[in-house]
Amino acid sequence: MVIRFSDRMNLLTGSEIRELLKLTAQPDIISFAGGMPAPELFPVEELKRIGVSVMEVSGRIALQYSTTEGFPPLRKHIADRMFAKNKIKTDSDHILMTSGSQMGLDFSARVFLNKGDIVLLESPSYLGAVNAFKASEAKFIEVPTDENGMIIKELEKILEKEDRVKMIYVIPDFQNPSGRTWTLERRQEFMETVNKYEIPVIEDNPYGELRFEKEFVPALKALDTKGLVVYLGTFSKILVPGYRLGWVCAEPKILQKYNFMEQASSLQASTISQMEVSKFMDMYNLDDHIAKIKKVYKQRRDIMLKTMDEEFPEEVRYTRPEGGLFTWVILPEYINAKEMALECLEQKVAYVPGGSFFPNGGHENTFRLNYSCMPEDKIVEGIKRIAAVIKKNLTDS
Repeated sequence: MVIRFSDRMNLLTGSEIRELLKLTAQPDIISFAGGMPAPELFPVEELKRIGVSVMEVSGRIALQYSTTEGFPPLRKHIADRMFAKNKIKTDSDHILMTSGSQMGLDFSARVFLNKGDIVLLESPSYLGAVNAFKASEAKFIEVPTDENGMIIKELEKILEKEDRVKMIYVIPDFQNPSGRTWTLERRQEFMETVNKYEIPVIEDNPYGELRFEKEFVPALKALDTKGLVVYLGTFSKILVPGYRLGWVCAEPKILQKYNFMEQASSLQASTISQMEVSKFMDMYNLDDHIAKIKKVYKQRRDIMLKTMDEEFPEEVRYTRPEGGLFTWVILPEYINAKEMALECLEQKVAYVPGGSFFPNGGHENTFRLNYSCMPEDKIVEGIKRIAAVIKKNLTDS
């Protein structure tokens, strides 16, 4: 029997991270591979009470279909929070609930991209976004970055030369995978350039509230004067990922297209999940919960960086994130981090090789470390094991 798949299926492969997580599911593996929040910090008891309350008061509504736009009280909570945290002036009518922010990435590709269109993104960038955009048969141009974010002169050079740029994708806060955060000056320069060329921007912000130090920086959407920025948010990193709840915030003309995409793909995000998250925000202080998360993640980041400072050879460079979940490691160019990952797995420790975060290939001497999901003693032991493998590879070379 011959089964004919669509051409686009040839562009998609399984996520390297997801495949690696299968290997790291063994209990004796110290895993820095996933981008997962710490499950011991989930507010299980509070959510049990929330679930009972929602079912007792509104069970038949919670279990029914609802509007594509989403549960109005939750959208109001989100709009208020976006102003308080990100300086974004918006309202419920500008927000569409999605099944996680990954759905927002998929919709972004389908709303903006035709075959052969160009997506600009940071170098490196989030693998899940790259895979979502590949399905629309887009081409990728990686814009060089430094410690302050996307380099605007390099962005300008590309926009002057390329006429098929349809979309720019960025993660300005605690970027995945690099952990870097754009400065306010860089954000302002970026928006000046975007306004000049009038290119839509997808601002992905799953980690923005997980800032450990210094002041919050306004989102790009807060600096948007032409309605070009589509903002993606999620509850996965600040509450729990299992609800699969994210949202899109955009101008009505753009948001309508996302609404059409959701009607075509899933009809709506989960009614009961939306009602339970909204009730949580009614009954409890989400800021208090996030403060608990940040305290633990900061401690874990600090112990990871301290151990790397002590154990990693001086030839190895790495970022020092001010928040979020990740740090990014750059090895000498002659060391292949993908090959070294297999050696580390033999030592029962895992990370994500960095090459997959570059859609046009290369940079195999990089890897990503997650510090949110392991206790401090395992972080110390895991980093020591990785350091030993790095030193062996330096010696062998």
